[in-house]
Amino acid sequence: MRILIDYRPALRQKTGVGLWVAQLVEELAKHTATNKLDLTVFSSSLKDRFTRTLPATVKRVDRRIPVRMLNWLWHHRTWPAIESLTPGVFDVVHSPSPLLIPTRHAARIISIHDLDFLYHPERSVREVRRDYPALIRDHANRADGIVVPSNHTRNEVSRVLNLPTNRIVVCPNGAPNWLPRDCPPERGHLLFVGTINPRKNIDRLLEAYAQLIERRRTLPRLVLAGHAARESRPTLNRLTRPPLAGHVYHEGYVDSHRLRTLYEEALIVVLPSLDEGFGIPALEAMTLGVPVVAASRGALPEVLGNAGLLIDPLDVAELSSTLEKVLTDQQLYARLSAAGPVQARRFSWRASADALIRAYIAAIEFKRLRLGDKPDAYRN
Repeated sequence: MRILIDYRPALRQKTGVGLWVAQLVEELAKHTATNKLDLTVFSSSLKDRFTRTLPATVKRVDRRIPVRMLNWLWHHRTWPAIESLTPGVFDVVHSPSPLLIPTRHAARIISIHDLDFLYHPERSVREVRRDYPALIRDHANRADGIVVPSNHTRNEVSRVLNLPTNRIVVCPNGAPNWLPRDCPPERGHLLFVGTINPRKNIDRLLEAYAQLIERRRTLPRLVLAGHAARESRPTLNRLTRPPLAGHVYHEGYVDSHRLRTLYEEALIVVLPSLDEGFGIPALEAMTLGVPVVAASRGALPEVLGNAGLLIDPLDVAELSSTLEKVLTDQQLYARLSAAGPVQARRFSWRASADALIRAYIAAIEFKRLRLGDKPDAYRN
């Protein structure tokens, strides 16, 4: 099976979609012999080059074409076909975004990580705000297969885009290969990981933390780890004023080594997001045994299972009191610490790669039946 995957989201910061793409390519490379996979990754950028060493079995194609220009041509002119930019032909072409990559003959897969761009386009960056809401329904209906990271997202995509669930394959993120920590730090911090933007609900988190400052003499500091979106400036300005000044710190984007350290030193990871298609930080925290307090929205309840505490993200008082309860109730803290690694083991990149391969095979079959083609030569 000849596969091409758009690797561009993984060229910069390995977060969100970029992490998902990079890890799945690594895992798919381990399957090339047993599953007869011929894997190619595609990049197109004027300034971003491959810096990550790819497995020897993975081919790479790197073109110096502006990302925005190529995306506009693909989305609005369905041109150029990927085959004109890469050598060879493919059985499957996989876009890690909700919009298709033009191809002459391959089955077309898209990834839909969440639908927030449809519910709240004002939260999206320019290209996403311009193209995704207008084109998603047409592209999803023309796709031969759709991949999503959670059952929650599958149900949302099916309901909102009016697609049968049997055309949507759940391919979740995998847990990192970290061992659970031996014990929590004596003097740790509260930790939020993610982009600082309105969807992550940071303003209410800051309000909840301010309430804790008023109630408690000593309080672990709150660390925000993640890139700040342009519209987050008013939120970050609050960190310089009482009562938050000196108590809340914004680290910005951190590399994988620093991120691991921040998790290791965390007493609690808090994720009050208004919507999540998956929730990678929850999985990373649970892997180490860090208790998680998260919003009861999106896919976060699905990822946490019974290993974390869920709160209404609109209820500041509930968020504040729940954080205080985890900090002060030793039995609860121990239970959450022990439950986290058990829940995290339910998610593996191996299982995700297996699901993705099944999605590719199903997409090829769907395309063949739709067009009345003869079976491809590689199929038994």
